[in-house]
Amino acid sequence: MGLLIKNIRCLVQTEDHPRKQICGSEMAKLNAIPDAFLFIEDEKIKDFGIMKDIPPEYQLSGHVQHKIIDATGRIVFPSFCDPHTHLVYAGSRETEFTDKIKGLSYVEIAKRGGGILNSAKLLQKTSENELFDQSMVRVNEIICLGTGAVEIKSGYGLTTTDELKILRVIRRIKESSPIEVKATFLGAHAVPEEYKNDREKYVDLVINEMIPVVASEELADYIDVFCDNGFFTAEDTERILMAGLKYGLTAKLHANELDYSGGVQIGVKYNALSVDHLECTGDDEINELKGTGTMPTLLPASAFFLGLPDPPARKIIDAGLPVALASDYNPGSAPSGNMKLIMSLGCIRLKMLPEEVINAVTINSAYAMGLSDTHGSIVRGKVANVFITKEIPSYDFMPYAFGSNLVETVILNGKLID
Repeated sequence: MGLLIKNIRCLVQTEDHPRKQICGSEMAKLNAIPDAFLFIEDEKIKDFGIMKDIPPEYQLSGHVQHKIIDATGRIVFPSFCDPHTHLVYAGSRETEFTDKIKGLSYVEIAKRGGGILNSAKLLQKTSENELFDQSMVRVNEIICLGTGAVEIKSGYGLTTTDELKILRVIRRIKESSPIEVKATFLGAHAVPEEYKNDREKYVDLVINEMIPVVASEELADYIDVFCDNGFFTAEDTERILMAGLKYGLTAKLHANELDYSGGVQIGVKYNALSVDHLECTGDDEINELKGTGTMPTLLPASAFFLGLPDPPARKIIDAGLPVALASDYNPGSAPSGNMKLIMSLGCIRLKMLPEEVINAVTINSAYAMGLSDTHGSIVRGKVANVFITKEIPSYDFMPYAFGSNLVETVILNGKLID
């Protein structure tokens, strides 16, 4: 049985010749078909086009029994791909939210035992089953908001036992949810309190104990390091990424959020799939990224929530580079996984055009997750992950109406999600 969506006001991000990523001035262009249909069969996109050209057999109501959705006045998008989250965490950190309002910086809160270390304490006291239950609430939330693929990092364990606990929860999410999941090992997220005077000893633990067992249990697709002021140095980062590569773990990197850390250069050196944050990015970093396969991934909600300078999206795009956007969903600096809000922040704060933010949360963000061949656009043969909006006048309305949930119907793997 197939699924036909007909009378679509606008079918967004269609491709006859799929692209891996969209760069520079091309990001301001968006393929879209007005008055369109989309036909799904066997969990994949089978066909699409304009309504007047729809094959009659897609509308048969006899023994074939295709399900038909009339999307009059509505827009169909490929599901969002969110390539940077930390959504497996325990509890919350709203007390630190108040500290920020009172004027404490992210680094100051971390030095007082807050931040990542606070989340680690909570997680270490939380059972795997409880952690899974808490995380599934967030997963189901982002599905309803239009996300169909998500990368989830560890990093709130900071012991071998608890890092493995997080990664096993991520694996359970992958096995029990219709959303596409990629797992990233981020043991080097912060230096635990007991190692604060011997950071290198903790780095040794990550390299010699954590990475081998993560790899042996095949718990992660990628490896990440928080390479920044007050966390891990460029030298630490190189050691960890090199160790990860020996076990087949591709790099993704927290880079240049708080300072010019050298993280971008290291990411390029180790062929990182993406370098993320990039609030502190200048000509040297941009020139380093040119001609590489590393995706600059910006997290505008984190900069917004922490009051940091916004990453220079315009400068990066105008230099001919691609940009992906991600939510950074986490309890301390971005407690939201709403990718539609990320689109709005991309437009409002980063001065990106609607077309640019749509490209940044679909094709380019799929690339930043290693999912270019299966997700991120409306292509025959790709996984049928799409959502149908409520009645809206144009695709520009999505980032414009920043406070409204405009997702009406979610389809993942060709199936309607209740």
